[in-house]
Amino acid sequence: MAAADPRRLHRPRSGEIGRPEAHAVHTRRSRGDRLDVVDAFRRLEDRVDEYRLLQPVANLQQRQILVDEGDVPGALDLRQHDDVELVADLADEPRHVVEEPRRVERVDTRPQAGRAEVGRARHRDEALARRRLRFDWDRVLEVAEHDIDLRLGVTVTGIDPAAREVVLADGSQIGYAKLLLATGSSPRRLSVPGADLDGVLYLRSVADCDQIKAAFRSASRVAVIGGGWIGLETAAAARAAGVEVSVLETAELPLLRVLGRQVARIFADLHREHGVDLRCGVQISQITGSDGKATGVRLADGRHIRADAVIAGIGITPNAQLASAAGLKVDNGIWVSAQLRSSDPDIYAAGDVASAFHPLLGKHIRVEHWANALHQPQTAAQAMLGQDVAYDRVPYFYTDQYDLGMEYSGYADPDGYDEVVFRGDTGRREFIAFWLGAGGRVLAGMNVNTWDASDAIQALVRGRQPVDKNALRNPEYPLESLAGH
Repeated sequence: MAAADPRRLHRPRSGEIGRPEAHAVHTRRSRGDRLDVVDAFRRLEDRVDEYRLLQPVANLQQRQILVDEGDVPGALDLRQHDDVELVADLADEPRHVVEEPRRVERVDTRPQAGRAEVGRARHRDEALARRRLRFDWDRVLEVAEHDIDLRLGVTVTGIDPAAREVVLADGSQIGYAKLLLATGSSPRRLSVPGADLDGVLYLRSVADCDQIKAAFRSASRVAVIGGGWIGLETAAAARAAGVEVSVLETAELPLLRVLGRQVARIFADLHREHGVDLRCGVQISQITGSDGKATGVRLADGRHIRADAVIAGIGITPNAQLASAAGLKVDNGIWVSAQLRSSDPDIYAAGDVASAFHPLLGKHIRVEHWANALHQPQTAAQAMLGQDVAYDRVPYFYTDQYDLGMEYSGYADPDGYDEVVFRGDTGRREFIAFWLGAGGRVLAGMNVNTWDASDAIQALVRGRQPVDKNALRNPEYPLESLAGH
């Protein structure tokens, strides 16, 4: 097998999974977490046996704070305070989805490696699955220990702000003093003919994850519609599984709107080098099928892409229906303040669904990534308890694809920066890219296969001061000095 470059594992250490404070740390990678792996299955992990935890329902009107849709970090943070009588945590997912040890393995995506290597790797997954089950139950026991009324597989159908009640699908009501909406998002659906065929898949729930993994085991070729983060990570996972894959993107390059032409081209080259049939500037006209099963994708120019499964990653829509029906302000998500408070002073929102005012950026943004969903609920919980807090973390996300891993810190609108400056070797894909705004201010930075840099990058973003471009380009000039550390 070809040796992979050193990779990072972005998760709490296994011994800390059960402690609530572990979820407030490890928000970026450190040298001690470096592993020699290709983390291609980050979003497509195997799942283990289903279970439900339905605690007895009693004294419902005494619930003083309700956390909606399974926001465990926020619930645990609330429960640390003795003056909180009870926290109810409701989720429509039938399994408790928690942060788990990610599946890591060395994968050779050359054609001759094929499925044999992946087959050998599956034996290693059995022990990992057993550990994952233990971590799930650790979290369930932790929730029970803190007197959190966790109910899985239930659906909230409405909110009555005047009565301070939420309504469940069975017609029952739960009263609240403060309410947190962490309802997440849903994948946008294809609207072309054939979109309802079997084998047209999306990635949102545990069940979706299982379906995609099953498709990788049975398919020889898949088509991925959309060249964003979900689409590219899915393509990398497909190649790691030995499956041929075509990625179909409407823009000139994948990630063009997010990263700009120079950096987007690096990701395009990366996937083509790993055998992905990347087609940009194409429009989808139809999902073709036979006997009710998807067989491929028809492009607007008449070309046909054969596929045993079609996976759509064309963006997400915030699940703001409950908020909208309750009369809350909704604009690209639930409109909330820096304290994550909605237009109703007793209702808060966090995660994918929240369009939050960011004090550092001076505007509302909605961030669709793990780190934001991890930390925002903790700020919301503190605000619900009357503390004077604001969510002002520098936006952060990461991705691992093949032998490339990167971390992105900051926020640069597609048309809101002047230029991109590079430090390091883009040819070897070991570099840092900086998006600069007016006067040379660093709006965002992305470290690619270059580690222990995100703290300094975030300091540059937070400093909002002009930075010398030549010093940024020079790898010998410490970023910490530029950031004023």
